[in-house]
Amino acid sequence: MRVHQFYDDGLAHASYAILSDGEAVVVDPGRNPEPYLHFADQQQAKVVAVIETHPHADFVSSHLELHQLTGAPIYTSRLANAEYPHQPFNDGDGIRCGQTQLIAIDTPGHSPDSICVLLVDERNKPSAVFTGDTLFVGDVGRPDLREDAGKNKDRAKAFAIDLYHSLHEKLATLPADVTVYPAHGPGSLCGKNMGDERQSTIGREIRENYALQPMGEDQFVALILAEQPFVPKYFAFNVSVNKVGAPPFRSSIDAIPIIGYNQIPSEAIVVDGRPQALFKAGHYRGAFNIPDGEKFETWLGSVITPSESFYLVAADRPKLNTLLEKAAKIGYERLVSGAVIANDGPAVSSPFDISAFKDNPQGYTIVDIRNQSEQSEGKGFPGAVHIPLHELRDRLAQIPTDKPIVVHCAGGYRSAIGSSILDATLANSTVLDIGEHIKDFDHVL
Repeated sequence: MRVHQFYDDGLAHASYAILSDGEAVVVDPGRNPEPYLHFADQQQAKVVAVIETHPHADFVSSHLELHQLTGAPIYTSRLANAEYPHQPFNDGDGIRCGQTQLIAIDTPGHSPDSICVLLVDERNKPSAVFTGDTLFVGDVGRPDLREDAGKNKDRAKAFAIDLYHSLHEKLATLPADVTVYPAHGPGSLCGKNMGDERQSTIGREIRENYALQPMGEDQFVALILAEQPFVPKYFAFNVSVNKVGAPPFRSSIDAIPIIGYNQIPSEAIVVDGRPQALFKAGHYRGAFNIPDGEKFETWLGSVITPSESFYLVAADRPKLNTLLEKAAKIGYERLVSGAVIANDGPAVSSPFDISAFKDNPQGYTIVDIRNQSEQSEGKGFPGAVHIPLHELRDRLAQIPTDKPIVVHCAGGYRSAIGSSILDATLANSTVLDIGEHIKDFDHVL
């Protein structure tokens, strides 16, 4: 028996293949089916099942495409109301994989349809549990993402109560040496306090996980619902896509036309994924700069809504392919009307004069686009307008435009995005990005 973890750093997403006696089962696969097919081929194994622990909010799964390519049935909770061909997989149901068995455990809380999957080895011994978004290393899944629970406190509280019982009455009762394989690691927005390691044990989590310490239901609910991170715009969209099943990964990307700047319609949304320096040297007027990086997917899905179409710019074909693949991981390739390969553009950004700013900071409107939790730490420029980046496009009217506008974050990446948004949407305003100069203001940040 072997468990292989696939890890996507951009989305902090972990998926798995269980291998035994020439058979493989895939758990919570990402959008691209190729790594799983390649692994099975390398191991000379047949994919016999695909398991979804729940309809994911933060990425689009390849469960349907893997089913179409391999014939392997998809297993998921009957409560998921899945519209793709599937087998219900709930409390006590089992799947054989070679000489091992996978057993479903209903664990509602993160979502009402969440399951965990217990792996029983060749000796009939519980060996590992695939916990999806229910239990992480050092953390647990947030209960405010599904069924609009983030806007409905009573619903979020009900899910948190379910999570309490799932953790304490089901997962915590497993043998202490059972390995915990979660669907996410640090950086994911599906939790708030994940540890750096990508696997753990039940015993370690009982000892060290803050949410598994002895406490009553009410205390747990208050603890879990407090200070959860923001919810990107694309999360609900991904749940709906995953309940139906996504179209094939590669053909969806290949269908996007490559065009020139002159083919972009006026008033269209343009996302420029080039580095900040290239963007600032020249870019399509009105473009948003979301530089390629580890969090490109998250910020693309936080700035652009699933109801909007856009054009995507990259510096060359390999970088364009990378950006399109990242967009597809959250189902956004269907929003890309066309892609542009370019290293220039008609508009040039205004340079940031750090000396002038230091001499007269009162002469500028300062926009702090850090998250609320960062802003609440008490550091920042006096008198700054606080608007987290994911809310910026919705709160433009709150930004005074009678002075030059300076945008800052904690490290420079988000300010590149935020300043480009304001430059594109606030007419006749001078928008400046502190960017690489942010290190000169450590005393306030």
